[in-house]
Amino acid sequence: MLLAIDLGLVIEKLILIVVVISASLVIAMYTTFAERKVAAILQDRRGPNRAGPFGLLQPLADGLKLFFKEEIIPDFSNKFLFILGPALAMLTAMMTSAIIPWGDKVELFGREISLQITDVNVGILYVFGVVSLGVYGIMIGSWASNNKFSLMGGLRAASQIISYELAMGISIIALLMVTGTLSLKEMVVQQQAGYWNIVKQPLGFLIFLICAFAECNRTPFDLPEAENELIGGYHTEYSSMKLGFFLFAEYINMFVSSVIMATLFFGGYDIPFFNEATLSPNIAAILGIVALMAKVVFFIFLFMWVRWTIPRFRYDQLMHLGWRILIPLALFNMLATGASILYFH
Repeated sequence: MLLAIDLGLVIEKLILIVVVISASLVIAMYTTFAERKVAAILQDRRGPNRAGPFGLLQPLADGLKLFFKEEIIPDFSNKFLFILGPALAMLTAMMTSAIIPWGDKVELFGREISLQITDVNVGILYVFGVVSLGVYGIMIGSWASNNKFSLMGGLRAASQIISYELAMGISIIALLMVTGTLSLKEMVVQQQAGYWNIVKQPLGFLIFLICAFAECNRTPFDLPEAENELIGGYHTEYSSMKLGFFLFAEYINMFVSSVIMATLFFGGYDIPFFNEATLSPNIAAILGIVALMAKVVFFIFLFMWVRWTIPRFRYDQLMHLGWRILIPLALFNMLATGASILYFH
């Protein structure tokens, strides 16, 4: 009997993994379409509108184009590491989704199924560990290319992500002091029972948001690519689906960062001003997923809006903001949070 239950659990988790990964890839694919549409609206032009109705097949056309492009590996590159770089970037981008609570439980075929691949009690530490590995894909790919511009992009990416991970980590410490847990699921449950964490940690959220832009290499922090300075940055020498992996990893990171911000600070799958207990578990879970995706769409739009509004920082400005403004602000927020907890409790 125990073996049958374990087997059912394994099948359930495998199906959930396939669904989450497939959904993440489709969302990332259509995020590229949304990016071009948002850019077109902000620049008062049409955007992609030829491939399929309203241009909806444009991401498929782009994917086929990358698949059928000639695969070029430079003669003087380290071929193994050249292939490993984009593969590692894509792998780490996908691994983060394993501990995200996408919704509450649903009941199917007499089983209660959790819409979370795994609920580890150090979930937020897992996120930071995996995200910090993502820079290795960029560094390995840039160094293996044997290209000066690529190497410069890789060095920029490494220093940028190290700088902004510090401020991001300290901002999360203040949130952990308030919630008392590292589990993302438990954080959502606490927010369902009370106020969203954005009310308790507004400064922490602002620091986390700015650092998320830097972690995803999004404008105004896209110094590792910087086309007008480094040609294409760390992926200058890449073509075909290796280039596609790097580009896809950026959009998956943007999607996952949006989900994590929604989970940590905006209640995750919690529906605002509504008591989910009045609904059946399945309906409540579906509406919870819709609520989470609505919050994610807002953050993705914010990423795109900022990209087409704010110009790129100079490199010294990037380092100044990270080390001399965000880290002191994060430390102040942590100390102020600790002092308020001691005073009011």
